[in-house]
Amino acid sequence: MGETYVTVTVRNPGALDRCWEGEFLVDTGATDCFVPRAHLEAIGIEPQGSRVYQLADGREVECDLGVAQIEFMGEILGGRVVFGESAAEPLLGVTALESAGFVVDPEGQQLKRRSFLRL
Repeated sequence: MGETYVTVTVRNPGALDRCWEGEFLVDTGATDCFVPRAHLEAIGIEPQGSRVYQLADGREVECDLGVAQIEFMGEILGGRVVFGESAAEPLLGVTALESAGFVVDPEGQQLKRRSFLRL
């Protein structure tokens, strides 16, 4: 299976005019969205805690967390963002995908909108 990318806008929920847009790798193995620290800091999002995450290679790292407005494919949601290293690739995690009502189509390597969401 190939990689799926989507354009995502991350906004500061306290100042919606402060935003950053980038290409995010859709990662159904990641829980939260992973954004390079420099971009989050540039739009005024500050860490509000931290959590230990397990990386794809099995290592565990403690990462700062913040809250942002996340927008992609016509959907807007609030969600947790993980402060990544400045050179890190942005990741769109499964929590944002499911909250916005999308699943990954492995054949077409695209996101597909679900016809309904469960309450």
